[in-house]
Amino acid sequence: MLRVTTNMMSSQLMLNLNRNAQRMNETQLQASTGRKLNKPSDDPVGITYSLRYRGELSSNEQYQKNVDNAVSWLDFSDSTMNQAGDVLNRLKALVVQASTETNPQSGLDSISQEVSQLKEQLVDIANSRLNGKYVFNGQQYDKMPYGFPKNPDGSLDTSTAGATTTDQGAVEYLVGENVKIGINVTGSDVFGSGNDNVFVIMDRVSQALKDGKHDEVSAELANIESSMDRLLSMRAEVGAKTNRIELMENRLGDLELNLTELQAKTEDADFGELIMRSKIQENIYNASLSAGAKIIQPSLVDFLR
Repeated sequence: MLRVTTNMMSSQLMLNLNRNAQRMNETQLQASTGRKLNKPSDDPVGITYSLRYRGELSSNEQYQKNVDNAVSWLDFSDSTMNQAGDVLNRLKALVVQASTETNPQSGLDSISQEVSQLKEQLVDIANSRLNGKYVFNGQQYDKMPYGFPKNPDGSLDTSTAGATTTDQGAVEYLVGENVKIGINVTGSDVFGSGNDNVFVIMDRVSQALKDGKHDEVSAELANIESSMDRLLSMRAEVGAKTNRIELMENRLGDLELNLTELQAKTEDADFGELIMRSKIQENIYNASLSAGAKIIQPSLVDFLR
């Protein structure tokens, strides 16, 4: 037969009091932090899922930043090509005007001067940079694609434009797990190459204007229109890439929402449940103290009175 001593009763009482106090402390900790997972031992399985959700949210955040950068690049490229289109439209209008044989040489010289200004403007557009990167030079975005030298009179020497080729490397952004999207168009694709290079065409127009050859000026009209069609084709390609990026942006936003909800279900505490549990545990603890006081109060002296 087990003999129950006062020391055993006191030890058991303290054990129960400490256990009840610990439970009450854990509940108060969850209420103060708003989290039901404050240490791995709270829920080893839950901690595993929590860390997984946190990792996926971190990756998703980086993908969203990449998407923002890609959209900025595409929007800038489209805006730049729109400016180039305005230049070509003006060039076309000047060529149509100069094709009329009634124009005197003085008029052709004035048009030639404006064509030279348009060429310099187009070179500036072709060398456009976004955040210090040349957008029309592929993966060599740290190098100027159309770095033409200056003539003695200060004008640009574009005599080598036909032989100039830009880097064809694709600038890609990782916008999802194993999902890469190329977001650049190259200068050669936009402004042409060889005899179809728009700067070569402008040089031929300028020379024909200086020589007063209306027929040669008129012959370049088809080449200018071809350059404009090529530019529109590149803008359509950029628009298609932008649409895909925007769809990816929406997908990443939905994924962030889903992951955040799953993380909240795993980590966040239920305040209503915590308040109810805290009150119950407080009552249990107070009852334990009251019962313990009655158990350990009597002593041998009390029975000898």
